[in-house]
Amino acid sequence: MDSGLEEATQKLAWLSFACARDDLESGVALLAELKVLLTRLHSLPPLEKTPNAVEELKIARTIYENAVILSLKIKDDEAFGRNLCQLKEFYINTWLVFARSPYEYQFLGLNLLRLLPENRISEFHTELEHLPLEALNHPCIKYAVELEQSFMEGTYKQLANFCQAVPNETYVYLMDRIAESVRDEIVDCSVEAYDYLPVSVAKKMLMFTSYREFFEYISEEQPEWEIKNCSIHFHMAKPKSHMDLSSFKLIKQALSYAQELEQIV
Repeated sequence: MDSGLEEATQKLAWLSFACARDDLESGVALLAELKVLLTRLHSLPPLEKTPNAVEELKIARTIYENAVILSLKIKDDEAFGRNLCQLKEFYINTWLVFARSPYEYQFLGLNLLRLLPENRISEFHTELEHLPLEALNHPCIKYAVELEQSFMEGTYKQLANFCQAVPNETYVYLMDRIAESVRDEIVDCSVEAYDYLPVSVAKKMLMFTSYREFFEYISEEQPEWEIKNCSIHFHMAKPKSHMDLSSFKLIKQALSYAQELEQIV
């Protein structure tokens, strides 16, 4: 075995071990070393036919699969997006060279899921159209599609069920982000629509499973809310100018529509 390939194989095993036991600091350092090693493998783009081409491509693909998981664990959204994009290229360009990764649809489902918190719906459907028909029956892809459909229907109350039924543990972080985005929207609407809500109603509306989590959220994220007589009072959180808030929402919505139209055209 080529010395560079052997070193990459060994460090990949260490990276997988570090990710499995949540040794994130070691994982980040190993990933940086592995990405440097990848530049020395001759079969990687620009693609050259070498005796070790298949092994080198397989190792590179596995490195980026680990990179995606690691970026999720360290909550680095930019690295997560970059690593997923690079991983997709290996999935697209190598499926005729050797067998698909057993984790391919798991990661492609993550790719779909990451678009939802940013409301990148047109990109979501573009990515979906590029998937083979067999992928649509995979649990991870079906999960992302059903979640997007529930968003389009406005059935946010199902989100708690989705959070509890993730098809893979790697989906937990993204679902937490999606839940936070939806919760922020509900909070904005609730503050506008109500002067107060019963604690039990607010807890359910904001999709908390326990009162402890709910009160921690209020303490950390909504300190201006007042808890009085078993109710949450929003008067201190109401915006000074309703017109300003409405205008801001309209501008934000218009920009979102413009972006969607631009991508469609």
